[in-house]
Amino acid sequence: MTPVELSRTVLRAVRRAVDVGELSVSVPASVAVTPPGPGGCGDYATNVALRLAGQAGRPAPEVAEILRAYIEGDPGVADVTVTGPGFLNIALAGGASAGLVEEVLEHGARYGYGDTLAGQVVELRVPYDTRAEIVADTLVRIVATQGGRAEVRHAEPVNLRPVPAPEDPAPLGHDAARWALLHPAPHDRPRISADHLLQRESNPLFRVRYAHARTRALRRNAATLGYTSAPGDVRPSAVSVCRASVRRPERSGVLVGAGAGTGDLRTGAPLGASDSDPVGPTPAEADLLAALAEYPHALRLAARDRAPDRLARHLVVTADALLGFQHVVLPLGDEKPSAAHRARLALAEAAGAVLAGGLSLLGISAPEYL
Repeated sequence: MTPVELSRTVLRAVRRAVDVGELSVSVPASVAVTPPGPGGCGDYATNVALRLAGQAGRPAPEVAEILRAYIEGDPGVADVTVTGPGFLNIALAGGASAGLVEEVLEHGARYGYGDTLAGQVVELRVPYDTRAEIVADTLVRIVATQGGRAEVRHAEPVNLRPVPAPEDPAPLGHDAARWALLHPAPHDRPRISADHLLQRESNPLFRVRYAHARTRALRRNAATLGYTSAPGDVRPSAVSVCRASVRRPERSGVLVGAGAGTGDLRTGAPLGASDSDPVGPTPAEADLLAALAEYPHALRLAARDRAPDRLARHLVVTADALLGFQHVVLPLGDEKPSAAHRARLALAEAAGAVLAGGLSLLGISAPEYL
């Protein structure tokens, strides 16, 4: 079940509760499902109960319990838990990660496109300023991903005025100049320096482009070993793991080796776990799956808020997750390629598709080699 399908499942649950008279609310047009935050469990979470509590005249946890019964009846759902002030945490039946990866690979660079701005014309009135014009140029593409059409003109009153760059970014070259102007939030002054050209971990643009190049290298290396990708469930069991109980990998060494103490590089399992332990996704896999699942939401926010920096920052998150995951994709030593390796390769290729698509929207190239 993909996030889009799960969102529809939650909407159906709300409609059924309204139809039978358990809730007296207006059924929302859409419901957001996202990876659980701190303290959450399962594969996805939604705040729909909190949104509907006021209309229903009931506490959010009570609304959540009503909806839980309907959501649990879906064959693609393994379990539903109510946490905190009324969040619904949903664990999917086996194959959830495979469904997400298949969706990304099927749509490629168009993954995350939607119709939230369908039929809308967004007028962007900008001053004669380099940064404003590059932001507007980028927003034309981002708005189009959500079905809208952006029209750019130099006219008053201006409604898009990011803080100008302190100097001409052209000496940085096309890609670095665009990143320097698009990565900061519109209200932040962009930093124009040679740091954007450094090929090291401290440079977010390098990490994003390097991560994309790594996904291409992993595919080439797998082909040399005689296997290709095949989407599958990267988890050894369908047991859901609370995110709060999973230690995230260290950032140090992300480009040259696994972070210290992150787990067994051959299996991807946490250190100390036995082969028979019913563990959920490793921290690296969970982070990358979460980044892919959140990408459509980041794209919608970038279009809605006229903020390409939201997209740029999410690409950094995706790149960091891929760089923490890459070490378990290929077999090591005498290990033979297995279904797990094919599934992990598919996950890496899906990350590459998201990185390439996002960079293209920003007007920045995605290198095959770096």
